[in-house]
Amino acid sequence: MQLRGILLALIVAAIAAFYLVDGSRYLQLDTLKTHQVTLAVWIESHWLLALVVFFSAYVLITTVSLPGAWVLTLAAGALFGFGWGLLLVSFASTIGATLAMLSARYVFGAKIRNRLLSHHSDLLQRIDAGITRDGAYYLASLRLVVLFPFFLVNLLVGLTALPARTFYMVSQLAMLPATLVFVNAGTQLAAVNSLKDIFSLPLLLSFTLLGVFPLLAKWGISVWQRQRLYARWTRPKKYDYNMLVLGAGSAGLVSAYIASVVKAKVALIERERMGGDCLNTGCVPSKALIRSANVKRLIDRAAQFGIDANVRGVAFSEVMQRVQRIIAAIEPHDSVARYMDLGVDCVQGDARFISPWMVEVDSPTGVRRLTGRAIVIATGGKPFIPAIAGLDQIDYLTSDTVWSLSECPRRLLILGGGPIGCELTQAFARLGAQVVLVEMLPRLLIQEDPEVSEYVLAKFGDEKIDARLSHKAVLFAREDDAHVLYCEHEGRRIRIEFDKLLIAVGRAANTQGMGLDEIGISCRANGTVETNAYLQTTYPNIYACGDVTGPYQFTHTASHQAWYAAVNGLFGGWRKYRVDYSVIPWVTFTDPEVARVGLNETDARAQGIAVEVTRYALDDLDRAITEGAGHGFIKVLTVPGRDRILGVSIVGAHAGELLAEFVLAMRHDIGLKEILRTIHVYPTWNEAVKFSAGQWQRAHAPTRLLLWVQRYHAWLRG
Repeated sequence: MQLRGILLALIVAAIAAFYLVDGSRYLQLDTLKTHQVTLAVWIESHWLLALVVFFSAYVLITTVSLPGAWVLTLAAGALFGFGWGLLLVSFASTIGATLAMLSARYVFGAKIRNRLLSHHSDLLQRIDAGITRDGAYYLASLRLVVLFPFFLVNLLVGLTALPARTFYMVSQLAMLPATLVFVNAGTQLAAVNSLKDIFSLPLLLSFTLLGVFPLLAKWGISVWQRQRLYARWTRPKKYDYNMLVLGAGSAGLVSAYIASVVKAKVALIERERMGGDCLNTGCVPSKALIRSANVKRLIDRAAQFGIDANVRGVAFSEVMQRVQRIIAAIEPHDSVARYMDLGVDCVQGDARFISPWMVEVDSPTGVRRLTGRAIVIATGGKPFIPAIAGLDQIDYLTSDTVWSLSECPRRLLILGGGPIGCELTQAFARLGAQVVLVEMLPRLLIQEDPEVSEYVLAKFGDEKIDARLSHKAVLFAREDDAHVLYCEHEGRRIRIEFDKLLIAVGRAANTQGMGLDEIGISCRANGTVETNAYLQTTYPNIYACGDVTGPYQFTHTASHQAWYAAVNGLFGGWRKYRVDYSVIPWVTFTDPEVARVGLNETDARAQGIAVEVTRYALDDLDRAITEGAGHGFIKVLTVPGRDRILGVSIVGAHAGELLAEFVLAMRHDIGLKEILRTIHVYPTWNEAVKFSAGQWQRAHAPTRLLLWVQRYHAWLRG
């Protein structure tokens, strides 16, 4: 910070000194003409020194953005000739511009970027992404338009993340045409009386058109790259469909639905069951199981509510039958019949790419080849199975297969302390299993703040759940009649016996058997399909959305992405939309629930974003007290001194529902003051949102003003 102040002081001092000594009079065309002969004689006698002095002066003037650089450029041609003049100015101007850019970045960049991070983080991310992708083209265009102030370009680029090397190289090349014109004009200095004598209107127009050239070149390169990309494929003369959608999970269903609404002809291809993981093995069955488990917990607490209730046990098979009934009740929403009624052609079978416009479907009725102008990959994900020695000897369960259980395991080992692992750990424990949860990281729910993880861990402890943190699974074995896991923990080997194993360490993208490698669609290191900001894959007409591409693996984000994939796929020739991840909420359905949107304190510190934290404890909420659920908290992160919400973490009953108002506020830039002014029904859980805003308001009460108001009221009393 001190060094920044010194550098800023030096720049200000240099500019002040320049104007105090009236330095501008030395950088005028008339002065150059008057002293041209004298300077030329001195330069001839002191050639090397003249080169160094001129070069240094040019760099200094450009670095501190003083006026008159164009006169110095003329002077280079007049005093050193065309060759030496061009060499001097080309390098001096570029070095000076780069130093100016770096100075602006060092002195102002961090402060302005932090302010943007606090106020408009999504805008800054878009700017950085644009600079990373096209910064060189934009810079070249601005450099070639000579009427655009070059010093302004230096300062503005300093606020971006454009690499200094790129800035230097592009500036060196793009400023060369104008430098050529000026230096050449300097060799004929006697004929130059003003800028009008250097730049005629046709020349200015030529430079302006030249400025458009980098962008035209970028467009031309993209067209050429696209032609090369598709060169080995034969494009169909006619398409069977406007859009093919591979996968009938959340992302695929929404993509197909949108296409049908806008009257496009669309085929939806699914290898297994409509509804995907969410309906059949994910959100729906897990929440049904959690509900049964929570009812059991509530009955166990009946005495706290003045009710005498005795539960002899849990009919686990009936619990699982209820899960299947709920799936069946929701199934019509995602059924073939419904989508056929919407005009979607539903095709069952395995799809495999033949070309960027064609897939081959191995269906029960035979092999079919379907063509689509656009294709959406929405094949979802599957449980990730870690490579642990001996695991192949264990008949393990996953979040896909656990629903086949008809008896509750006596000793259940759950591997993974993320959202899925934590939810199922608590549910099975409440339904009667002795659960041991093993997590290799030092805390549960690693994406949340440590205090959130600790709160959930404490709740697990209250329910006698054995959570083993910092335990790395290294070996599974069968010893006599027992299944055993050996873990490493603090340098010791820990032995854990179990009857059933449930693996919940994450999910992997479903990309196998689709022919992605054969046609050259790129995948990331984690196995997800690589997409750009428009959800386009390697081929611009093939899109991916949902768990198969990430970065978020939630049903609601899959649906969110599906809108962009469908609209871009159908109307991208006219306009494309960048997918917006600025406000992404999620909920972990443990008890207490954990809900989150935007930044938390851990992320804010990691990204260097200044935040103000407001907390509201739910044991203060009347409705929570009446329901015997007065535990947990709401934590709101705001811009320091302002009511703009940057993120919210909630731990407590109904956290997912409480989060919705904050999500709406963040999405539409509504501050805490507006929430506080909104009427909330009493007594409801949503009052907690208002009271959180009230906590913020009390912390920002105008203390001095209130003191004067107090005195005013005292004066009125006489």
